Amino acid sequence: MRTWQVQDAKTRLSEVIERARSEGPQSITRHGRERAVVLSIEDYRSLVAQRPDFKSYLLGGPKVDDFSVERDPSSGREIDL
Repeated sequence: MRTWQVQDAKTRLSEVIERARSEGPQSITRHGRERAVVLSIEDYRSLVAQRPDFKSYLLGGPKVDDFSVERDPSSGREIDL
C-alpha cells in the first residue's frame, strides 16, 4: 500500500485515484500518522457486500428457542433485622 502525505494527495488526487484502481488501497497521512485510505469502487463494493445489514446481524446470533433457566428454589440468604 502506497503512502501519501495530505499535501501530495491533494495536488495529485487524480493519480491517487488511478493508483487505487490499479495498485490497491492508498494510505493518506497527516503529521506522520495514517488518517485515511482511498479505495477503488470495486474494493469498496466488495467490502460492503460481505457485511450483513443490522437485522441480519441480530438474527444471525445464537438461537435460544430451547433455552431453559433452572431457578434455585431457596428464598435466598437469611437476614437478621
